[in-house]
Amino acid sequence: MSTIQRDILYLFELPFEDITARRAHGSFAYNLKDRPVVENRLGESPPTTVVQVPARPDAAANRLGKATIVPRGSVFSTFIDEHREAAKDLSDAFMRTTDAKDLMEFAAQVKDLVNESLFIYSLSFTILRKKELRHVRLPSMVEVFPTRFVPNEELLQTQVVANRMGASETSPIVIEHGPDFSSTDIKPEHRVSYWREDYGLNSHHWHWHLVYPIGFGEFRDRKGELFFYMHQQMLARYDMERLSVGISRVEKLNNWRVAIPDGYFSKLTVNNTGRTWGTRQDDTFMKDLRRADIGLDNIDISHLETWNTRLMEAINKGFMINRSDESVTLSDDVTSGKRGIEILADTVEADFFDSVNYEYYGNIHNMGHVFLAFVHDYNNAHKEEAGVMAATSTAMRDPVFYRWHKYIDDLFQQYKITQPPYTVEQLSLSDVIVNRASVIRDGMTNSLTTGFSTRDFETSRGIDFNSRVPIILRLTHMDHSPFEYHLQVTNRHTGPKQVTVRIFLAPKHNEQGLEMSFMEQRLLWAEMDKFLVTLKSGENHVVRSSKDSTVTIQNEFTFRDLETRPDTGAEIGDFNFCGCGWPQHLLLPRGKSEGMTFQFFFMLTDYEKDKVEQPQGTTSTCANAVSFCGIMDSKYPDSRPMGFPFDRKSPRLLNENVKTVADLAQLDNVMLQDVTITFMNRNMQQ
Repeated sequence: MSTIQRDILYLFELPFEDITARRAHGSFAYNLKDRPVVENRLGESPPTTVVQVPARPDAAANRLGKATIVPRGSVFSTFIDEHREAAKDLSDAFMRTTDAKDLMEFAAQVKDLVNESLFIYSLSFTILRKKELRHVRLPSMVEVFPTRFVPNEELLQTQVVANRMGASETSPIVIEHGPDFSSTDIKPEHRVSYWREDYGLNSHHWHWHLVYPIGFGEFRDRKGELFFYMHQQMLARYDMERLSVGISRVEKLNNWRVAIPDGYFSKLTVNNTGRTWGTRQDDTFMKDLRRADIGLDNIDISHLETWNTRLMEAINKGFMINRSDESVTLSDDVTSGKRGIEILADTVEADFFDSVNYEYYGNIHNMGHVFLAFVHDYNNAHKEEAGVMAATSTAMRDPVFYRWHKYIDDLFQQYKITQPPYTVEQLSLSDVIVNRASVIRDGMTNSLTTGFSTRDFETSRGIDFNSRVPIILRLTHMDHSPFEYHLQVTNRHTGPKQVTVRIFLAPKHNEQGLEMSFMEQRLLWAEMDKFLVTLKSGENHVVRSSKDSTVTIQNEFTFRDLETRPDTGAEIGDFNFCGCGWPQHLLLPRGKSEGMTFQFFFMLTDYEKDKVEQPQGTTSTCANAVSFCGIMDSKYPDSRPMGFPFDRKSPRLLNENVKTVADLAQLDNVMLQDVTITFMNRNMQQ
């Protein structure tokens, strides 16, 4: 591990402890001039590495702008304007540092002055953006904030075990943590808690909003469209999971005057002191928000209703009104400038910089999160902490997240169906024929399997257990057996032809067991992969591993991974990523124990029409999982609207409307293949 990686990495360890607390199992420490290294364990050897941190007048609290306004030990929420302003001020201060060493020294001085979660967020934001730190990698959120992934009760029990260990014992303490800890199966919603509370899912959501923040005034290519698409894909995957366990697809939360039937009790704590996240009882009503204690003005439900009316009016009329009272046309068929979906999404996920008219169309997405996060204590009468909907690292655990985002997605879909359907010319690819397409797993054709696997994390990196041995959290999660795509393709051109291969997956039948129409199935297609292939003239056999998906990342890296990371050589490429992608272990939906029929949709399109000219000097650094995350410092590498060809209403082929997706298979460049996904209910690692 390089010195730069090491010195910055340990700023993420023990976020709730003093900066001078020993790290890396006692071998590393920061030593501030006026605050020497804490010696809190009898009989320990001095740390082998002590980094001296000089005094920094520019790191004083009164030099940090609003960065100190979020209380330490409390929830930090990027959905709250004042919290975003605090994060921006701290991030701006970090970005002004001259190099990695300067950043480390400055960050070490301010760490104990600001909210712990805000510190980690702003430091992560900076590392992803400072060019001289592109080789520095972020550790897993599970190890930085284990209290967001495992109940405090289990952590306290672990401390008891650690206290009883003899001096000669060296084996790590292992916490076995199952996939369904927060609830029973009494209520139907609890059947998918294993998915909602998955560590990779929640880490992905945190990381995506880190790469695409709101309120920071920075430009990212097609940011608004990506917000729409990534969350729409989340809903598609969630609905597939729900159908797998025999419950209906999620219903949107669009009536804010009726009770929310499903409560949520996360069993998690905000910090290491045991302060819990707010809980929501069944049948709770949303109320007008009165939380001046966290910097919010009084906001009523009627504000949400007014913003919704204005957004729907804009969608129906085909234009929005900007701050100069001018009409801004909403259309996805543009050759330059923003697509309508991006203009709309930038306004729905609103901040002052991106919204076409922040004052008029409001802040509906973010404020919906805040309303739901404080639904249990809307006026601070009980001085309760926010619920998990307040934080991007925990929001996806709550069933109401999906109901809220189903409403948000419905706004986007209302717009999308106003767009003209794709033409045969837009959908076709001349002289390229997909003759056959299949998926193969362990020699089996079109038969895939899912089950469970486990992953180990060191919770003692995020919490000081006062233990001589590592505390390991063993998390159980959904997984699947790897598979390959096989395509037999004929290229009738006389020379090679570059094509984009687009692969989607959707359930074939609805809740009633009926095969779905194009429009019903349209929102259930989950993108699985999208890649470039050069076809030689004649017959081609294209093979692609599921592990190479442009949607997913393989694994988050732990502290131990990064400590043993090579500094040079080919292996360093394995670490060269941003970590924003969908977790690989959730690439497939669960399926059913008796088998469940899904459909793979394969489509080949012309790369000459798909490609995007990138600015000179850009690189592919942090380019994995590009479908959901784009490429750092580059344009999104696909000119088509995200979700093509399922982002619009059904097209017409041979003068007839497409009734089912199978009708699209009439096109030579399209193939539809049924597959069976079987849930094995066993450990896939055995």
